[in-house]
Amino acid sequence: MRALGAQAGVLDGPIVGLVPSLFCDIELAARIERVEAELIALVGAATRRRGSSADGFAIPIAGGLASFAEHGSPYNKVVGLGFGGVPSTTAIDEIEQAFAARGAPTQIELAHLAAPEIGELLTARGYRLESFENVLGCAIEPDLERTTPAGIEVRRSGDEELDAWIDVVIDAVAHPDTQGVPWHEEFPREIVENAERDSAAAGLARYAALHDGVLAGGASLRVDEGVAQLAGAATAPAHRRRGIQSALLSYPLRDAAAAGCDVAVITTQPGSRSHQNAQRQGFDLLYTRAVLVKHP
Repeated sequence: MRALGAQAGVLDGPIVGLVPSLFCDIELAARIERVEAELIALVGAATRRRGSSADGFAIPIAGGLASFAEHGSPYNKVVGLGFGGVPSTTAIDEIEQAFAARGAPTQIELAHLAAPEIGELLTARGYRLESFENVLGCAIEPDLERTTPAGIEVRRSGDEELDAWIDVVIDAVAHPDTQGVPWHEEFPREIVENAERDSAAAGLARYAALHDGVLAGGASLRVDEGVAQLAGAATAPAHRRRGIQSALLSYPLRDAAAAGCDVAVITTQPGSRSHQNAQRQGFDLLYTRAVLVKHP
């Protein structure tokens, strides 16, 4: 998942204990995509618990998931498709009709390691390629060390500071990475706030970074099937280029290593500063997702 505010800012220096040049085969990609689908399902369920609308749905399809959380949500999409076979036309008809009934496009994030027939199938149905996103990853070693620059403190963030944590993340989202290909989606503040609250309700662990005692950044982590999902690492603009991003990666990853994870993953835009800095940290490009959209 590309979490809102993910990797906004600058990363400084390698993280000790991360092993570069991780090869991603189809089996690993399938594991990562399963974990992504489960995350989307959990957050979508949290959204439905919060709201009173009956519009939400979660429909399994070809090893993945079609999710509608609420109107305008970044979690309205199809993820993990194509690692459980090629979907039938009946199955695609069902999800397209479900999205169209809610006035929403059908957006499919298709990994390039998924069944290759799916791209041809979707193109024939009128889907248009709107953008790409990159999934980067690295193997995690048990001796992963935390890095904390002078003046920076990173700790777990509790419910008592959720509002302040969300404010920092939203500030980072409002001032995104301008290098490389921009995200094809933009969301208003209310939608971002709802998405972050629903992610918290879905059980993602939150981390707060303080610069000279001031809350300056936040990150989220979810662990599943040995995969550490870095669902967001955001630094407020006034506090960037001080090593906060490096610390916001190393602390969650140390916890992930302790939990037995063997792979860490993040999602970035191609050619972005986030992608460049993640590579400096020891992450490698594992695969690319094509964002294919069909409007009702």
